[in-house]
Amino acid sequence: MDEQEHGPLAGFTVGVTAARRADELIALLRRRGAAVVHGPALRIVPLADDTELLAATKEIIGHTPDVVVATTAIGFRGWVEAAEGWGYGEDLLTALRDVELLARGPKVKGAVRAAGLTESWSPSSESMAEVLERLLAEGVAGRRIALQLHGEPLPGFVEALTAGGAEVVGVPVYRWMAPEDTGPLDRLLDATLARGLDAVTFTSAPAAVSLLARAAEKGVRDELVEALRHDVLAVCVGPVTALPLQAEDIDTHQPERFRLGPLVQLLCRELPGRSRVLPVAGHRVEVRGHAVLVDGALRPVPPAGMALLDLLARRPGWVVSRADLLRALPGAGRDEHAVETAMARLRTALGTPKLIQTVVKRGYRLALDASADEKYDS
Repeated sequence: MDEQEHGPLAGFTVGVTAARRADELIALLRRRGAAVVHGPALRIVPLADDTELLAATKEIIGHTPDVVVATTAIGFRGWVEAAEGWGYGEDLLTALRDVELLARGPKVKGAVRAAGLTESWSPSSESMAEVLERLLAEGVAGRRIALQLHGEPLPGFVEALTAGGAEVVGVPVYRWMAPEDTGPLDRLLDATLARGLDAVTFTSAPAAVSLLARAAEKGVRDELVEALRHDVLAVCVGPVTALPLQAEDIDTHQPERFRLGPLVQLLCRELPGRSRVLPVAGHRVEVRGHAVLVDGALRPVPPAGMALLDLLARRPGWVVSRADLLRALPGAGRDEHAVETAMARLRTALGTPKLIQTVVKRGYRLALDASADEKYDS
């Protein structure tokens, strides 16, 4: 397969639920050949309009905490910029200079220093678990700790601090809300249910919660869970994002580094690994989501043709009856002539008619080349 020509994700369709940084993720996917269905599961309340953040900022200025935990670079920068817009910028920075300031990771540390501040400590692992471990080791009883929230829950973090005797002040640097226009999300949901997506990506836990909630509103939550359990790959940017899906017994895949680039690299490994590769009539045929690679050449196939080919590929070398193929066709009704029409278009799309044989009065079969097993074993 010449990945330089068409990309490792060519022939696959990926759903994107992200709102923030969606353009970046979509560009990375398309650059590698994927088709993308974007259905933002959330919208972000602008910081300047967020009364909860304003109230938390005033509270921190008026009653300086002992510790401030900065969790994301974009959130910390946005917090400082919003405070400046409200006329509290210098007051906030003055308050933060007098506290123990913990920065989760190098990007956050950079944002802290760009604001003219100096962090007290930053974990090498970028892990909130390591931040929590340090705080508990220091002792938190009677201490006031401000925690920069980043749009999703931090399971056990606040509870552990509270149990240790700390007072925790949440700083909601941005808040998630349901999208005003649910049309794109509904299209992504419908595509998932129809198995028109090969994978759905999640970059925040609230996005996963929102998709499940929207499915419940439409009466298809169970169907969505079933699709994500068995047919559509659920890919999450990290373990916190995966929690709402794992609570539904959905297997999730996560990159080792919790970034968009590694998430896309994970898809580039996982999706081609799930495709069917068959030696057929002397050719190497790889069946992907909405396209086929024939000897490395990408052949886009219409949905009806993919439905037929998918069924044939599930029974390679076996004759599949017209009746079974008809049932696989979306909205085909009872006319077996629809199978012949779709099959003719499939053969044209593949560019190699002999890949599929007609068995008179019985149906069709992939011309599986059993003797080529060793040649195509990889």
